[in-house]
Amino acid sequence: MPTTLITLGVLAVTTTPPAAAVQSPPALKELQAMNARFAAVELGADLARLPAGERRALAKLVAAAKLMDVLFLDQVWAGNKAMLVDLVADETPLGRARLESFLIYKGPWSRLDHNRVVVPGAPPKPPGATFYPLDATKEELARWLAGLGADAKRAAEGFFTVVRRDPAGKLMAVPYSAEYQVELQLAAQLLREAAAATSQPSLKAYLEARAAAFASNDYYASDLAWMKLDASIEPVIGPYEVYEDEWFNAKAAFEAFVTVRDDAETDKLARFSGELQGLEDSLPIDAKHKNPKLGALAPIRVVNSIFSAGDARAGVQTAAFNLPNDERITREHGAKRVMLKNVQEAKFARVLVPIAKVALGKQDQKRVSFDAFFTHILMHELMHGLGPHEIVVAGKKTTVRAQLQETYSAIEEAKADISGLWALQQLIDRGVVDKQLEATMYVTFLASSFRSLRFGINEAHGKGIALQLNVLLDAGAYTVAKDGTFAVDAGKVKGAVAALTRRLMTLQAEGDKAAAEALLGQYVTIRPETQRVLDRLGKVPIDIAPRYTVAERLVAELAAAGDQ
Repeated sequence: MPTTLITLGVLAVTTTPPAAAVQSPPALKELQAMNARFAAVELGADLARLPAGERRALAKLVAAAKLMDVLFLDQVWAGNKAMLVDLVADETPLGRARLESFLIYKGPWSRLDHNRVVVPGAPPKPPGATFYPLDATKEELARWLAGLGADAKRAAEGFFTVVRRDPAGKLMAVPYSAEYQVELQLAAQLLREAAAATSQPSLKAYLEARAAAFASNDYYASDLAWMKLDASIEPVIGPYEVYEDEWFNAKAAFEAFVTVRDDAETDKLARFSGELQGLEDSLPIDAKHKNPKLGALAPIRVVNSIFSAGDARAGVQTAAFNLPNDERITREHGAKRVMLKNVQEAKFARVLVPIAKVALGKQDQKRVSFDAFFTHILMHELMHGLGPHEIVVAGKKTTVRAQLQETYSAIEEAKADISGLWALQQLIDRGVVDKQLEATMYVTFLASSFRSLRFGINEAHGKGIALQLNVLLDAGAYTVAKDGTFAVDAGKVKGAVAALTRRLMTLQAEGDKAAAEALLGQYVTIRPETQRVLDRLGKVPIDIAPRYTVAERLVAELAAAGDQ
């Protein structure tokens, strides 16, 4: 981030700095200020009631999760591991600050600051990560893909292959199981040991299936096993999100969440699963774009995180997720939504409440609630599974992801946000959700928009929020007072939310990449009135930096017992 960070806090997150400034690594004082934007928070859970076997399984899962960090570093940049070794050896104050930054972002680029280089010696962040040859161009890859037969193209475009050159220099697809063989074999062994330790059948089935997937490169069976997982321990480990592939949004990055289930909160939210088909049927889009039969399963889990790794811990921390991403699974079985409650509580207390005191008027500040924040995040994840996914374009079956390519992630995040508000209003109107939520959810989402914008508009979530904020401002659903604070116009917000939901889902249903580019080009910007609020947030953390002492104690207990 440019040097204005020290005094303004977030200015560079929302404006494009000169190229030279982006490539100039920060000095000590500035880097320390950049790192301080992440508030250190202890995250864990009460494990006292877990039997010894389940504690052992948890410790094995944490050890396997740490391997996802290794794999993710390899995926982001080929020089990451060598740079990390050098940073660990540098005991100067600047070296310590650089190491802290590197560990926050999982590499030498600040993900909040247009991928500014923060460690000398790093190149600009490669948009294709290491999923494609370093000397390849996006255009060359597109031509190669276009010339492949159907089966070869499916493999080359798949989540779980990288593209490499053969000895003759020709492009070819290589499965993850071969590319990352060493680490995946080690992770598989740890998963099998965790499976042997647990007495919970569904957890054992998932861990054994995922261990097998690391060798076979076929994740379908293990994704199904994860969907059926019903245990006190709720892990996710493997390749999932595609954000690192900035060229095609096609290649999955390795990550891990090791969590324990909150049974009471999970039971409270179980009722939402039964509402999904009714919401799909009521979507404000043409009937031909609706799915008349959603997948049968839509489990919702509320959990507390005890460890995360890889893509799940790079920069801004995930508060909830909706998996798997395989369209076959979501079509046939739906998707599972996992809410990380302790992460959300930390974000709400340390970030959102202080933001509301700056961005909103005094009366609206009182209407910002954790319940609204938590419930909208749930609806965001639920709405990822609704609306268009598999579509027909020019008479051919395809997917929204394939058609929108690099615009997909931003459009999909915006769709999940805005349709989440639309869906909550539907459930309030039907009496499924308490009407009191209507008084808090729009205001809470408005305050949270400033929270998300501070992540930067160079990534999918920030782009999606900027789009929504500006569309709602233009519709009069949001207003700006003379003192610069923002407010919701209750008479206009419902219609504006429904209209934007219709616009985004129709764009997706038609696979209209040109329309997506135009929409993002028009609205992904920070307007002066928004920037003025952001400029006043310099002392408010942007996100949290989790510390997982409970997990580290578990691993230490295992080592002390001679069980590595």
